[in-house]
Amino acid sequence: MISEQTKINGFILSSVSLGLNTFACLISCIIFVTIIYHLHYNHVKRKDKITLVLCGHIYLTILIYSSILISMNIRSILGDLYNQSFNSSWCIFSGYLALIALTLFYMNFLNQAFYRLIRIVYSQNRRFQSLKLYIILPFIEIMILTCILLGFVIPLNGVIYLPNDHFCYPTLTNIPCILSEAVIVYLCPLCCISFIYIHITRFIHQQGNSQTLKIKQRQSRDLLITRRILIIVSLLVILGIPALVLIFRFIITGEEHPLLYRIGLFPVSVSQAGLSVALLFSIRQLKNTVLNLRTKKTVTPVNRAVQMRTITGTQ
Repeated sequence: MISEQTKINGFILSSVSLGLNTFACLISCIIFVTIIYHLHYNHVKRKDKITLVLCGHIYLTILIYSSILISMNIRSILGDLYNQSFNSSWCIFSGYLALIALTLFYMNFLNQAFYRLIRIVYSQNRRFQSLKLYIILPFIEIMILTCILLGFVIPLNGVIYLPNDHFCYPTLTNIPCILSEAVIVYLCPLCCISFIYIHITRFIHQQGNSQTLKIKQRQSRDLLITRRILIIVSLLVILGIPALVLIFRFIITGEEHPLLYRIGLFPVSVSQAGLSVALLFSIRQLKNTVLNLRTKKTVTPVNRAVQMRTITGTQ
């Protein structure tokens, strides 16, 4: 039986998570639309276009995953207030969809790391610097990963309805299921991302003083961006620690914390909100795109006013 204080704590967690996920959803939607507008109406260099496409994939995934989390938060709040049950086929489907969206979220960061590896370390390889490749890559990945994930999760009954939380989500207490999910969703992408960025950093340091000033400046920018993204990746790992601690507590004691899923998802909501802003200031092309659009909007009215004054003066 859940105590009243635990219910209040759960309600507070769901309410704060709802605010964070709504913020992440709005920011990611605005930036995603800005990227599409910029790519469609402005001339963009090929390498910058690929970077923006990869950023667009990340923000689209944040938008989808945040929307799913908002739905879960609303169901939790309504369930806490009115004791409603949301157990349905759509609920189970949304749980599987959340798992796939989270997997694609990490894979998009891996795609971004892979492109930086090719551009910096293997710059002579043009086959992997194709815009079409990075446009279709997430669609190929989602088909492959969906088959792999569902092949493991469905037989293990991985997504269940949580009556105390009033939403459906991949179970964190089914040990074989959570281990397979952890390897596919978290460990493999994060290990690959870490390995790639460490390799890039070592490559840049090994170049030494043998390069021209222009190349050195470009490498310095690449190194700065790499370090920023490594910090972001580290935060992705750190924010999963609360859920990991509670899972280990369940393995050792056999007791499931009543707020296991809400506590586990709260850092995820924090990371979605934080990443939607942090990426904007970490990637130069993305920052310039948003700032240039803002500059155009502020400059255009001024230009019109000057033109009107010129016309009035000539008359």
